[in-house]
Amino acid sequence: MNQTFDVIVLGVGGMGSATCFELARRGRRVLGLEQFPLVHSQGSSHGHTRIIRTAYAEHPGYVPLVRLAFERWYELEQLTGRHLLTECPCLNFGPPKSEHVEGVRASVREHKLAAEELTASQITQRFPAFKFPADYTGILEQAAGFLYVEECVRAHIDSAMSLGAEIHGEEAITGWEAVDGGVRVTTNRGTYHAAKLVITAGAWATRLLADLGVRLVVMRQTLLWFAVGSRTAEFRRNRFPLFIGETPGGTFYGFPAIDSHGMKIARHYGAPELPNPDGVNWNIVDADITAMRPLMDEYIPGVGAFTKGQVCMYTVSPDHHFVIDVHPAHPQVSVACGFSGHGFKFASAVGEVLADLAETGTTRHGIGMFSAKRFR
Repeated sequence: MNQTFDVIVLGVGGMGSATCFELARRGRRVLGLEQFPLVHSQGSSHGHTRIIRTAYAEHPGYVPLVRLAFERWYELEQLTGRHLLTECPCLNFGPPKSEHVEGVRASVREHKLAAEELTASQITQRFPAFKFPADYTGILEQAAGFLYVEECVRAHIDSAMSLGAEIHGEEAITGWEAVDGGVRVTTNRGTYHAAKLVITAGAWATRLLADLGVRLVVMRQTLLWFAVGSRTAEFRRNRFPLFIGETPGGTFYGFPAIDSHGMKIARHYGAPELPNPDGVNWNIVDADITAMRPLMDEYIPGVGAFTKGQVCMYTVSPDHHFVIDVHPAHPQVSVACGFSGHGFKFASAVGEVLADLAETGTTRHGIGMFSAKRFR
């Protein structure tokens, strides 16, 4: 097989599916290649829900991009008639001067965001399921919610294909190279040529972008659900917020109970660093569940039995910020990687940015802080 396209996209998860859609609606001939079945559970874009939030603790520079992402998710809902985003307040909490809470304050201050400061007692009064030490503080923001992650990926893929994009599942990439006038991509099924290439390969960027000059590592992360039993009303989304907390025992985050599986909760970071995806155990083990119990018992006491779990991956950059750039050595190649466990919410916006880079090598959106060159 030997075919030619305007743009080839390697990896059709959250970022790749959005990129395929954005390029297709600009009239480009697009090929998306995915090694697993489409909308799979062996990467980073699964697990039913993902938080989207505006008061961004990681850096105020993310706020304009997340505002764009909100607009694009709402637009995708309108175009497809699918429900993808549910609005829900987000509670950020931690001990005095915690890095997370101070980061939220910095974004609130710089971008004049609406947010409410709460003491530990005020948090418990507002949300009785929580129990915090007296010196803890919280910041509650309303401009937040959660995305139905698999449905978002599916909506982008279906929309891209309806606009003429070719998207192949279960086709593994064996290599790519820059050639005169474009790129050549080889897979287990054939060879393809294009003027431009976009690489959104998640954890497999550790291989496909080994020449990028960015050290990427992989972390196995677990998503766990626990029953809320007779306290169902306390954990409904009209009574219980999304939350992200920094504690001496680690940073963790969670969701209200939106179905019969109960409350979803997960740790953020804290796992061993792996050089590539090969070492990831995709099964939930007892240690995953018991490691979460101390945090729940201390801060959300009374949560019931484990109901289900899933494993996903973080692909982590050295400074935990994204890498979105034109490849330093190959101007016909654009890359997006190293989303470091907080990227999915941005996918709808990143797709637009990557389409810009593929077309012109530049974008009107502020992505300077995500340059690959910062590591050189």
